[in-house]
Amino acid sequence: MLHLPMDKELNRNDSIPGAPAGFLLDEQQWLYIKKRYYMTARELQIARLVCNGFNNNGIAEFLNIKYSTVKVHMRNIYRRVRVSSKMSLLLKFVEDINALYVSPETISSLPVPMPESISQTGSDISYKLPIKNGD
Repeated sequence: MLHLPMDKELNRNDSIPGAPAGFLLDEQQWLYIKKRYYMTARELQIARLVCNGFNNNGIAEFLNIKYSTVKVHMRNIYRRVRVSSKMSLLLKFVEDINALYVSPETISSLPVPMPESISQTGSDISYKLPIKNGD
């Protein structure tokens, strides 16, 4: 059986230069993403590499597969997650995980910013946001 590398096995030298160090999601969260979007093990592995800053060439080299194979997997991942870019993919995963930790009561209690003043043209709208004490 093919060994799929985990986050801790990723070599940062194989990633995009200047990519941030650290990990986006933990193992349980990645398992949730895999189940939520019905991803194969390889699709999940590639999604993890993308979220760790790898580009398609880097993924192909790291996994020792062809660039075109990476593109096919990326297309399938985009279709499953219903996004059209790597940044959207990353943001969607973060939103999904954050939604697990935010209750509907918390969302409904958040303040909605109201316009303080609106200019004649309507293009210059300023908002007065509530300020928390001690921040």
